Amino acid sequence: MKLDNVFKKTRLLSGKKGYISLGSAKPEVPEGLLRKCNKCGGAIISEDVKNDYYICPKCGGYFRVHAYRRIEMVADAGTFEEWDEEFETPNPLEYKGYEEKLDGLREKTGLKEAVVTGRARIDGTETVLGVCDGRFLMASMGEAVGEKIARAVERATRERLPVILFACSGGARMQEGIISLMQMAKTSAALKRHSDAGLLYISVLTDPTTGGVTASFAMLGDVILAEPKALIGFAGPRVIEQTIGQKLPKGFQRSEFLLEHGFIDGIVERPQLKETLSRILMLHETAEPEANMAEILVAETKEKETRKPEAASTEDRSFGAGELSVGNRLAAAWDRVQMSRMNDRPVGSDYIRELFTDFIEFHGDRYFADDKAVIGGIARFRGIPVTVIAQAKGTNTRENIERNFGMPSPDGYRKALRLMKQAEKFGRPVICFVDTPGAFCGLEAEERGQGEAIARNIYEMSGLKVPVLSIIIGEGGSGGALAMATADEVWMLENSIYSILSPEGFASILWKDSSRAKEAAGVMKLTAEDLYRMGIVEQVLAEPSPYTIENLKEVTGRLAGKIDGFLSKYGKMPEAELTEHRYQRFRRM
Repeated sequence: MKLDNVFKKTRLLSGKKGYISLGSAKPEVPEGLLRKCNKCGGAIISEDVKNDYYICPKCGGYFRVHAYRRIEMVADAGTFEEWDEEFETPNPLEYKGYEEKLDGLREKTGLKEAVVTGRARIDGTETVLGVCDGRFLMASMGEAVGEKIARAVERATRERLPVILFACSGGARMQEGIISLMQMAKTSAALKRHSDAGLLYISVLTDPTTGGVTASFAMLGDVILAEPKALIGFAGPRVIEQTIGQKLPKGFQRSEFLLEHGFIDGIVERPQLKETLSRILMLHETAEPEANMAEILVAETKEKETRKPEAASTEDRSFGAGELSVGNRLAAAWDRVQMSRMNDRPVGSDYIRELFTDFIEFHGDRYFADDKAVIGGIARFRGIPVTVIAQAKGTNTRENIERNFGMPSPDGYRKALRLMKQAEKFGRPVICFVDTPGAFCGLEAEERGQGEAIARNIYEMSGLKVPVLSIIIGEGGSGGALAMATADEVWMLENSIYSILSPEGFASILWKDSSRAKEAAGVMKLTAEDLYRMGIVEQVLAEPSPYTIENLKEVTGRLAGKIDGFLSKYGKMPEAELTEHRYQRFRRM
């Protein structure tokens, strides 16, 4: 009897459309042998699928592959040496139920975390491998994932080995909040140093690769490959459809879409992947350089230290949150979210006008457009030439529409990066003002590579050879904010916020209820006070209440003195010391 007939018969006997029941009728095939393809619905033999690279023999659809099985597919037999196997995730937000969920996943999957790293050989060529496993919280990137990838890349740099990372992820890990967001900077900075050492990085994108992983290590490869029909994008399709209010075209955000739009180097069928990787590796084999690489090789991984921020100055406000009850802390967090979004709150252009002289705005990304959600140019600060860049909200409805409510498109991030690289060329410090709900989620943004643009900013900012200061003046939303906050120091105004995503989004994703945004704000630890205590930001500046354009000078007066001190301190640092300081800042997170 043909397998299709077996499947139809058992389905009829079970009375449940689309499923095989082994309890309602005597099975005609051994239990576990017959399965149903979740793509075409066809009946398939499990062993055949395993032996054929986990590809459906009927429709050619790709099944997701466990990390160790993936390694077996590409590495020479018996050559894989796993690193950091015992590294586990902490619970930085003390999120209720998180540790229990992790314990359950460890027991179920046999994994400690969502990525497996180590060294192997591919057709004899030694390389470092990192493979994400979607069974573990959809391979979301929290501290442990970021740390394991960073350690693997650092060791590859020390040992002068190429790196291959297989991405599969739902993005940043919500339960770890801002700490998860910082892993985007940590992994990107490690890859920047690996690249500066002249070493090869190959990124292989599998289904799905989304969110903060797309906006960091996944899109930074010297060579970027993808499996057929893999979902790849910064914002998920559902989020984009909700944002633009229309259905997305067929094939949107799939590998073929990215290839057509120029964001990946090629699509490789799974059976040919090992051969393709081997050929690329062999073409990049070089003799050991004679030059001293001490300045660009990463030092031995240091023991993680508890960050001890400098005490806030007497002119900055003392929060005293330890005196508040839990309920009051939740209310305080939501109050600050609301204040960060006030229509009459000063915006980026106001700070540029008050703090700098001789400002000349420059336009355009030199690729596609001039994004008005980002203002940038050159100016003087107390006589010193600087580059100033601000995420720009409007001061009225018309301006907000024109500036897309401060949500940059890829063109805005590329414009910002162009100005930063220009600043590096001419030795000018960079001062950024961050105020965005997040990067724009839309059809055009994905077509022009939103994730790649954010990843590239983080990557390049980590190695800029001039001082970089970022000041969060309102909302600091997700990777859209981090793309202008990979700096030597990050400061926040008292009632600004900085988070992995909006409280509404957090509540919607984790609790399926966006109306619990107020509760989410308290859980996320997104206030300036929270982030200062966690060592995410270096300074918090007090605000008058209410804070409007009328009393802006009360803030900019104090801010000017602090900027002066920053430029004096970091302007004297040698380039190597400056970039090492910035790298270690994120490395500790």
